[in-house]
Amino acid sequence: MKRKISPLARERVMREEDFIVSKTDTKGRILYANRIFMEFAGYREEELLGRQHNIVRHPDMPRAVFKMMWEILQAGQEFFGYVKNMASDGSFYWTFANVTPTKDRQGNTIGFYSVRRKPRTEAIAYLEPIYSNMLAREREAGTKAAIETSRIILEDCYESGSATYDEFILTL
Repeated sequence: MKRKISPLARERVMREEDFIVSKTDTKGRILYANRIFMEFAGYREEELLGRQHNIVRHPDMPRAVFKMMWEILQAGQEFFGYVKNMASDGSFYWTFANVTPTKDRQGNTIGFYSVRRKPRTEAIAYLEPIYSNMLAREREAGTKAAIETSRIILEDCYESGSATYDEFILTL
């Protein structure tokens, strides 16, 4: 059972040399977590292994970002994105995430490999109000329409500049 964690306004900032690494199965259950992941998430290895990766999902993250991530991964492509995570004590930490499908010899996706590093401060400052707006729209729209309503906001950010999602995120 997942315990209730209250978000705190206390940020933990990744160091330049930090790389948070994890591996999951195709359902998002953690198979491997490196020492830096455990440090920032505030969990021991045995608390992470077998758990859903969303154990570190911060409630400030719009669901539409994760829906887009899963669509990209299920298409066999790698995902890049800025993600706000929540530690076991309620503090938060931002990451720039790169998630890549892991394939077997036949080319079937058997899991995912994720590397997160310190994000650019300017990118977070740019994205925070967008994510906040997306989250507000998700709440207003109700469960059924939340993700699609929120996603339009993000798509407008990059499509208005005639860019793809990757071009938008990688140039922030």
